[in-house]
Amino acid sequence: MSDIRIGLIGAGYIATWHADALKATAGVEISAVCDVSAGAAQGLADAYGARAFTSVAEMINAKAVDAVHILTPPHLHESIAIECLKGGLDVLVEKPVAESAASTRAIQAAAEASGKRFHAGHNFLGLPSYLRMKAAMQRGDYGRVSAAEITWALPLAPLRSGPFNLWLLREPKNLILELGPHLMAFAHDLFGSIEVLHAEASKPVALPGDDMRPQGIRILAKAGDVDVTFSISMVETTDDRSVTLRGSSARARLDYANDVLIAERENASDLVVNPLRRQLSLSGQHLREGVRNAFVQLSSLNTKNPYGRSFRGMNGSIYSNLADGKPEDPRFSGSSAIAVMQALDDAISKLPAEILETAAPAVQTRKPKPTAMVIGGTGFIGRALTRRLVADGRDVRVLSRGTSGPFPDLPDSVETVGVSLRDEQALSDAMKGIDVVFNLAKSMDKTWEDALQNDVGVAMNIARASQKAKVKRLVYTGTIASYDMSDPGTKITEDTGFGDDMSDRNLYARSKAECERQLMQLHQSEGLPLVIARPGIVVGPGGPLQHWGIGRWHGAGAVRIWGHGHNILPFVLNDDIADGLVRMIDAPVEGQSFNLIGERMFSARDYFDAIHQSLGARIRVSSGNLYAFYASDAVKYALKKYALRRHGVIRPSLADWKSRAHFSPFENEKPKRVLGWSPEADRAVFIEKAISDANLFGF
Repeated sequence: MSDIRIGLIGAGYIATWHADALKATAGVEISAVCDVSAGAAQGLADAYGARAFTSVAEMINAKAVDAVHILTPPHLHESIAIECLKGGLDVLVEKPVAESAASTRAIQAAAEASGKRFHAGHNFLGLPSYLRMKAAMQRGDYGRVSAAEITWALPLAPLRSGPFNLWLLREPKNLILELGPHLMAFAHDLFGSIEVLHAEASKPVALPGDDMRPQGIRILAKAGDVDVTFSISMVETTDDRSVTLRGSSARARLDYANDVLIAERENASDLVVNPLRRQLSLSGQHLREGVRNAFVQLSSLNTKNPYGRSFRGMNGSIYSNLADGKPEDPRFSGSSAIAVMQALDDAISKLPAEILETAAPAVQTRKPKPTAMVIGGTGFIGRALTRRLVADGRDVRVLSRGTSGPFPDLPDSVETVGVSLRDEQALSDAMKGIDVVFNLAKSMDKTWEDALQNDVGVAMNIARASQKAKVKRLVYTGTIASYDMSDPGTKITEDTGFGDDMSDRNLYARSKAECERQLMQLHQSEGLPLVIARPGIVVGPGGPLQHWGIGRWHGAGAVRIWGHGHNILPFVLNDDIADGLVRMIDAPVEGQSFNLIGERMFSARDYFDAIHQSLGARIRVSSGNLYAFYASDAVKYALKKYALRRHGVIRPSLADWKSRAHFSPFENEKPKRVLGWSPEADRAVFIEKAISDANLFGF
């Protein structure tokens, strides 16, 4: 029998997880990728030897697939699923499978009418450790289970720092629809029908325009004789994604984020030995789970992490049953999807009405007349810059992937337009009437070829469009990461060059440097009205707690600093960056570059001490041995290049790792002298703006 041909509809972040799991699943092949973005579809299709399509109808008519995984934003799931089912395809729909139980029933009805299968993407039910927990419970190993606590506690950064135009932030209920399916799917699969008794929300946070969203949700329910508590926490918190079963013989806890199952049981020893045996049992189980997971990671060269294994388990069950003509697995069936979505509908209905309300957008009294354009205006720096431009009396056109942005309170002054950054003519048309363009866009790529296309190519597109539209000033934001910052004895100024050979630097640093080189060449040869800004480590309201410019984070409570952490870091406030960028509009600085670095105040350790003193939160800080990072990088490089035969692997560099520690001090005299820029110099005020008022923890 030939392999089942799978099409992926949607080429975003989650598509790669599905694609990698399908590649490892016997009896299937990825034969097509469909996305409204031709570039995104082609890029993912090329990586897996598939055909690219830009419409679902085109893919169906081409008879290129037997089944599809629908990975688009949830509000599109129902229509696409029904279209594919009517087209004779089996479907798997990523969670949430729809926006309501009614929509889910419509998908199931279409599946029944077409004789095809509708599967729900409840991937965590495919974890090996979950299957062990379920089997042990059904055997009675935990005794009679009376209660369960199912938790999703993981920071959701977009709530506090954007992007704010995501589907899950459009309405408060979308947060439950996005995260709740994981929790409800566990409960339904373990215990059956769920009766929701109560729901409450807490820790509200304001999106732009004072549009409130809850960051904590608690749901009380019953499933048969089992009392079930569902908890969702999205503030900066210790990662706790778990299922705890409280039985008469044991308390079992599944850490489904790490594929770890531990059961705490009673024993019949006397009062002296009893606590010792209990703890020895727990330590032995933790050792067993740790060794098992370490073996899985080592033997697979880190390609079987728990999240990836959950997709593999789901796919293995779905497609082996489909190929063998067996009934569908109840865990992933349409009927289970309906039950899960109905429980979510019931939970949402139990929340107070005011929790579910969205703020009414401000009424527009005039149409904006933009003279400034911000590309990347929905990002951290872009939002502050846009608001500063408006405060200065300028109307702004923000380029975004969509037509909505984080400025609902500024309808008279800000308009958001969706234009492809690869379409030079469309960019040029969008720049008509614009005096200054700020290019804050960046691309996070995995290969140099992709970076040349998605970052360097886009930067040049924007530059040529600016010339065609006769824009008076193009301000491009590079990065200080492009410098070699490995030597404490080298002071960096704007005259400090980048390395001649940057092939061993990280892709972001190398790509940004190449963007600068080509843009400056265009300035010199064709008069591009260019100014370059290189921000430092940017902090302030809207910025993340887990800032990777400082170190490698392990959840919200632990960070490994790049290096020893005692050298002064180039911190700068976001508002000061916006001020510096605005000063570049009219200053006679064409063809120049500026390092926007704040005054020398804090080392990494000073910064975390300030967080502790200001907010009462002690973050566990460890030094990062850069030689160890480099050695680990070298091993990974060898494995990827010679064992996995991957193309475009970056050669490791000790200087690159040392540069992450920002050992070289910066001089910020030029922007102060030439632009009249005055970054915050008062330490107490800086702490207030960067930490106390920055809502780093979400509450």
